[in-house]
Formats: sequence, structure tokens, C-alpha cells
Amino acid sequence: MKTRRPLALGMILALSTPSLVSAQLAPPAPVSLATGFAPAVQAKPLSNQVERGLAFLVAHQGADGGWGQGEESSNMGGSMGHLAEASNVADTCIALLSIMRAGSTGKSGRHTASILRGLDFVVGKIERSDADSLTVTDVNGTRVQGKLGPYIDTFLSSMVLAEAKGQMPHADAESRLDRALIKVVHKIERNQRADGTFENQGWAPVLAQAVAGKGMNRAAQKGSKVSEASRKKFEDYAKAQHDDASQSFGGEGSAGVALYAAAASVGTLSESANTRGVEKEAAAQIMKASPAPASAVAARKTMEAADKLQLASDAAQSTLVKNLDDAAFVSGFGSNGGEEFLAYMLVSESLITKGGKDWKDWDTSMTNNLNRVQNADGSFSGHHCITGRTFVTGAALLVLTADRAPMPLASKIRRG
Repeated sequence: MKTRRPLALGMILALSTPSLVSAQLAPPAPVSLATGFAPAVQAKPLSNQVERGLAFLVAHQGADGGWGQGEESSNMGGSMGHLAEASNVADTCIALLSIMRAGSTGKSGRHTASILRGLDFVVGKIERSDADSLTVTDVNGTRVQGKLGPYIDTFLSSMVLAEAKGQMPHADAESRLDRALIKVVHKIERNQRADGTFENQGWAPVLAQAVAGKGMNRAAQKGSKVSEASRKKFEDYAKAQHDDASQSFGGEGSAGVALYAAAASVGTLSESANTRGVEKEAAAQIMKASPAPASAVAARKTMEAADKLQLASDAAQSTLVKNLDDAAFVSGFGSNGGEEFLAYMLVSESLITKGGKDWKDWDTSMTNNLNRVQNADGSFSGHHCITGRTFVTGAALLVLTADRAPMPLASKIRRG
């Protein structure tokens, strides 16, 4: 992959769309930051391996603010060489998520300029997309789309925008980002089928399904109006993929890889339980206030729904944990690819909600493995399917920084 040197800040500002990036030149207008979010555990200091991975991503950001899929493994052939440096939404989102997870935001941090340029690229693509279809991109045929489905760009953008919400440098930038998030949420709700899935063909679309569920829940946690019916469809589908009696997960959309199926189910249920937990807290406050009977009944139903979902999430996580000592299960397809690292991220962000020995053992194992396979230039490589350096590096960094993933502590959930 050709290295793109970071531009001087003045040049960055001159080249970028002003509505997001030029905010650094003017005093920020007051914007209420999202509150009640924090890592579930005490985060470790950023390791040298993480710092090197971040430096690689920042150095390879394109002049348009986006990222291309980057250099692929030689065993994938050269048919996608033209997409190596062609910026696309999905690869840009995974890079942005990893940089944001390491501590930079649109307001502060070493990589604020990079984040604002990347968000400008993503938001611009969303703005130029149509109102109702599930797509947000005009770049098609990427490796990530081929493996996770053509709408992975949309699903990843829901995660990025939700996490960036409340972190923009001034009111205009915040409003622009919020409009883009509202548009993406609408697209996902409109195109979700009755069973909670999408017409999202790919090699392992179950992982994209989990990303969509995570993004919609994070949007709700940040105060965006998300249809409860849509969230419940994500929950019901994820629950249906876990069979407690046989201690197994369904294989639909998983390419026959047990790790992908388990990670997708557990990842969705865990994130949904986080959202329901916040709703339960709000309902408990209503109950304490001794409201009218109708309000008390509604609050009690909300609390019961949260408890039921937590039980389902705990059961699925228990089945997952029983498989984590099986090297064949953890290896996924059998060698590292972007799919494995994405699945590991889903597992990590589920286990960390409870912490304890299961989380510590998993995190130690993942950290040791990823540190061992990192390339000299700070990137990570895939050896099957998704092998582009951008996605694989971004996903690997999300695993290494899973202890920094935002968890809602107290926030208003708006029901659509």
C-alpha cells in the first residue's frame, strides 16, 4: 500500500469540507455532550502495538478524508487492485471507530483532524444517497461488501455516527452529523424484514447483522429516536440463533463458521441488554415516583422486558464462554481474516460487560495473539476473505482497545 503522509493542519483545513473540519478555526458553540457513558472496566494504557496501528491508519488516510481497503494478501489475486486506495464508507468507518476508541474525538485528542476529515467523508456520502434505500455509498464491489454483504457500509456508519454524536466541535457540525444519523436509522428501519434481517447477501452476512444491531442500539443509547419495534426484531433474531438446550448457535449467514454465529448472537444481545438496562433504570425511577396506575403498569412491563432480555443475553454468553477453550472454535475459518477480528470485537464487547475471569482470560489471549502477528509497519494482515490492511488493522485495534468501548450508564432512550 502506498503511504500517504499526513498533511499539515492548514492544508487539511483548506482541502476539507468546511462544515465539519473548519470548526477548528472558530470558537466552538456550546453543545451538550452525551453523558453517562464510560468503559465497563478500568482501561489499560494504550500499548505500543496500538499506537503503531493508529499511526499506520492515520498515515494512510486519503486526501478526501476516507480510507480505501488497502493492500490485500497476495493469495486474493489482483482483481481489486483499483480499490486499494479508492475511499469507501465501510473501510473509513472501521478506521474511524478504532481511532475514536483510542481516545480522540471531534473535539479533542491527537487525531481530531483525522476524525473530522473522516466523518466529513462519511456524512457526505450519506447526504448524497437517496432517502429510502439501504445503501449509503456509490462505491460498490469492495471486498468487505462481498464478504459481509452490500450494506455493511450503512451498518458501520450507524455505529460511527452514534459514537461520534455529542462529540462534534460546534453546533452546526453536530446538527449535520445528527441529520446523517437520522437518515441512516430510517434506512435501516425501512428495509428491515419481519424476521429482523435484511436482503444482505454475502459470505458471512450474520456479522453485518450484528453490526447493524449494535449501531441501532448505540444510536438509541445516545438519544436518537430509534423504533423499539426495529430493536426488538434485532433482539428476537439474535435470541432465535441461540439454542440453550443444545448449547449451540444457528449457522444461518455464518458461512458455517461457529465463531461468527456465536459472536453475532452474543454481540447483538449484549448491546440490546445495555439499552434495555438504561430503560429499566428510567422505569424504576417512574415506579418510585408513585405515578398514575397506567404509567406504573408500563414501567413494570419495561422492567420485565429488560430482565427477560438480560437472561437471554446471559444464557447466550454462557454458551459462548464454554467454547472459548476450543482452539478450533476460536480460530474461526482457520486463519486470520477481517471476519475473525470483527467477531473477536463482538465477543470482547460482550464479555467486558460483566468483567471477571472470563473477560480477563479472553483479553489476555487476544492481546498476546494480536501483538504477535502485527506487521512491522504497524498494520495487521488477513489471510483469507477480508485481507485489506485498512479493515483488518481497524478491527484488530478495536479488539485491543475493547476495554475502552463505551457503555451506557445513564442516558435517555427515545422510543420511536
